[in-house]
Amino acid sequence: MSPHPRPVTGLAAGGRIGAIDVTWEHAPWEPLVDHYAVHAATTRDVATTPDTLIGTTVYGRITHDTLGPEAQTRYYRVVTVDASGRRSSPSAVVGATSTESLVVAGEPIATVGEFDSKSLELALAPSRGQSRFRDAFPDGVDFTYGSSDPAADWCYLHPGPEDGWGGEREHTFRLRFDLEEAPGSGLGVVIWLIDTHASRPGTARLAVNDAPAGEIAFRRGATRGSLEGDATVPGTALVPSFVEPVLDAALFRAGQNTLDITKSDGSWHAYDAVGVFRPS
Repeated sequence: MSPHPRPVTGLAAGGRIGAIDVTWEHAPWEPLVDHYAVHAATTRDVATTPDTLIGTTVYGRITHDTLGPEAQTRYYRVVTVDASGRRSSPSAVVGATSTESLVVAGEPIATVGEFDSKSLELALAPSRGQSRFRDAFPDGVDFTYGSSDPAADWCYLHPGPEDGWGGEREHTFRLRFDLEEAPGSGLGVVIWLIDTHASRPGTARLAVNDAPAGEIAFRRGATRGSLEGDATVPGTALVPSFVEPVLDAALFRAGQNTLDITKSDGSWHAYDAVGVFRPS
């Protein structure tokens, strides 16, 4: 009789905004491993039961996402399952804490949409971006905080220069907002995505008041966010990600300001929400 599969080793976890990444070393391939079952709990006493299962994978990694903007601590164990359905004993326990978002830690100055892992309140969501973008937004997005409507004026889907449906060119999404006075310290740009393209997530240039403010690279997603708009649905294939750079105070001024997001490389990304925040 073949031995039971061995538990994984080298379990590690690290937090980021809205998510915790868990990794481990692959179990030996004898007996043949079918998948790894990952369990999570809010205490170190992680039961390996169906109600604690957060996912299965054939890889030595998994991301526990949609944890929200607050810092969240979770503990994990992994069970190896072989091709016959036999389960190993649970791995050791590892814990990590996600990073608190500026959505919680900062003061909002201007926002578009709700930071809720959904795109449903944005224009053309959840599935008309590819078919309607060029008609609805031929010159990109130009959104004024306080007067524009997210449901009509900010498209959930931002095409990249590799997208034929977007004309295979760069598109800029502009957010206009007012400041009563020039800031004394940097301001945070919060970009929450419900999904990105799986193989070509690409990059975007940021500019404030037409001055370059850096470039951001997006994580790979699941290529489902162009058609689905709710990453909180159990079992969803969507892969949310979060970018929150703090930009130099010198870029901003009293009065009206502009923040430009220009997709400079790759394919589309799908927004959850965007905002400018003052870090606490």
